[in-house]
Amino acid sequence: MQVATGRYHTLLVHDSSVYSCGSSLCGVLGHGPDITQCVAFSRVSFPSLARVVNISAFHNHAAFVTESGEVFTCGDNSSSCCGHGDVGRTIFRPTQIEALKGISCKQVATGLSFTVTLTRNGQVYTCGSNTHGQLGHGDTIDRAAPKIVELFKGASPVVQVAAGASYTFAVTDDGTVHSFGSCTNFCLGHGDQHNELLPRAIQSFKRRNIHVVRVSAGDEHAVALDALGHVYTWGRGYCGALGHGDENDKTSPELIGSLKGQVAVQVCARKRKTFVLTDEGSVIAFGWMGFGSLGFPDRGSSDKVMQPRVLDSLCGHYVSQISTGLYHTVAVTNKGIVFGFGDNERAQLGQEYIRGCLKPTEIMFHKSSIEDIAITAPIG
Repeated sequence: MQVATGRYHTLLVHDSSVYSCGSSLCGVLGHGPDITQCVAFSRVSFPSLARVVNISAFHNHAAFVTESGEVFTCGDNSSSCCGHGDVGRTIFRPTQIEALKGISCKQVATGLSFTVTLTRNGQVYTCGSNTHGQLGHGDTIDRAAPKIVELFKGASPVVQVAAGASYTFAVTDDGTVHSFGSCTNFCLGHGDQHNELLPRAIQSFKRRNIHVVRVSAGDEHAVALDALGHVYTWGRGYCGALGHGDENDKTSPELIGSLKGQVAVQVCARKRKTFVLTDEGSVIAFGWMGFGSLGFPDRGSSDKVMQPRVLDSLCGHYVSQISTGLYHTVAVTNKGIVFGFGDNERAQLGQEYIRGCLKPTEIMFHKSSIEDIAITAPIG
């Protein structure tokens, strides 16, 4: 089971099928032009043989990879971030990217008006807005269809990609992190605020022989996980989002010392908040409460959690996946139980009758009931 949260919506993969809930004003839920909101998880229609294995969601568009390596997108395509050539209209249902046909892909990452695609042989393709060089082609020209990032051809294969608001990360199999795009918030990790039009290795990791295995790109900060399970953060320190006990900015990656006793297995950053999952299934969170989206019921909806703190309300569960949007968060356990917390004004938590919740609340996600919802939900 996978989960991905956008601005006011949530996507979830269950048994290779995609379900979505929340606001669909830009077609991001994939249910057609007549659906503007889903108050419960509803199945998204794909071609009959499509089995989805990877998803990504940002503010206004979403992307999906199938088991056979095909890439589909939907949502606001005014910036061509959906990759369908010069078609600027909204894409209301998941549509295959023609330019990637015949290229087997394994992961997608959606940023603000751009998309990054990783192939199974470790190559990277990008499309959409390129105002800050976030597409990695050495210029600031937008791309209406996916174009290969030349710098990675012939280099170590890329194993993971991540997209922030206007910048991109690519992790290679030798543990190197490359970053490119906007550095306004120090998110590129090079110790300065210079935009990078081409992928550039973060030397701070290389100098210390740190082998990075995963990176997450937030709106104003970033977080990385190394092969030993250590966690590093950099960027803007607003609200304690970097986990160092203060609100100071970090221009290059810095180890979170208070987490050295933990073995992290997943990291997630978004709007001024960070989540870390450990090998014991615990959830650690810090940063801005953001309408309760950190999940601490004893803190106010706009409080700051300056130090990494275990989410006690989920201690009885082994959390295997977590994703946080603008004001809401969704977590999935290894038994397939789904929890949501934070803002629910647009039903992005899949709950119809609550405005929001400070404490993780179970979302009744059962395959049989979801199939019934999908059947009865109107489609466009």
